Amino acid sequence: MAVLRRILETALYCDDLQSTTAFYERLLGATPMLRTDRVVAFDAGEGTVLLLFRRGHTRPLQTDGGLVPGHDGSGPAHLAFAIDRDDAPGWELHLAALGAEVESRVTWARGGLSLYFRDPDGRSIELATPGTWPCY
Repeated sequence: MAVLRRILETALYCDDLQSTTAFYERLLGATPMLRTDRVVAFDAGEGTVLLLFRRGHTRPLQTDGGLVPGHDGSGPAHLAFAIDRDDAPGWELHLAALGAEVESRVTWARGGLSLYFRDPDGRSIELATPGTWPCY
């Protein structure tokens, strides 16, 4: 059987794409790789992509290379970014500067640390260090 390499893309659906984009620009310290009125794409590190879609605007899309099926999502969602353990204090300062309150801190049995906060759409966002999962 073929082996998966990683999750390549994660899509989040936003009520206010402009506001959410501005938050992730500040959080990630990154300029979007793609910005349209439908979708914004960020380099999320190590060959992964964070896609922010304007909610309700993800109908099927015909491209020169073929059809991208429609998709959408609603309700509470969760996303975790991998960080180094030594960077956790700096991330806490960065979150405070953004006005993003750390909602919870968890130290896992394997030694990993997770910092949880909310993005502008109310999603639970996690910054997780190695030791969180057996594979990480």
